[in-house]
Amino acid sequence: MKIETFETSGALGDRPATVVYAAPPFHAMLAVVPATCFVGALLTDLVYWRSAEMMWADFSAWLVSTGVVLGWLFLIVGLIEIAARPSHRRREGIWAYLIGNLVVLVFATLNMLVHTRDAWTSVVPWGLILSAATVVSLIGTASFGWTMIYRPRPGVTVQ
Repeated sequence: MKIETFETSGALGDRPATVVYAAPPFHAMLAVVPATCFVGALLTDLVYWRSAEMMWADFSAWLVSTGVVLGWLFLIVGLIEIAARPSHRRREGIWAYLIGNLVVLVFATLNMLVHTRDAWTSVVPWGLILSAATVVSLIGTASFGWTMIYRPRPGVTVQ
């Protein structure tokens, strides 16, 4: 892990201001794959709802299942990373971020179970509703996580 330190003098009066940037969390890079699967599942659900072609329901089932399996795996990686790096445990909002990710995975897991049904009932209405709920909660959690992890705060040391 590479840490860069920048020092400026006079920013806070007599004392120099130090900002330390650590490498971003590893699980944040992995989370892109399940997020893409969940968005893809919503899109294929919408296409199936409008066209009723079975191929789209199958795509949705595969996408949501892949996203759920990888999502739970990457959540475990994130928990290990939080346990291994004390600086992550001290971040403001880390537990809300973790709970938000759990909510996303609960919606997605329920969606995966709904998508095991046959044809129309696998998507309309509950599959579509759960896909939308998953993506909306995913957007909220991802934006909160991005703000928490990547936005630098002047005069604050983040490691």
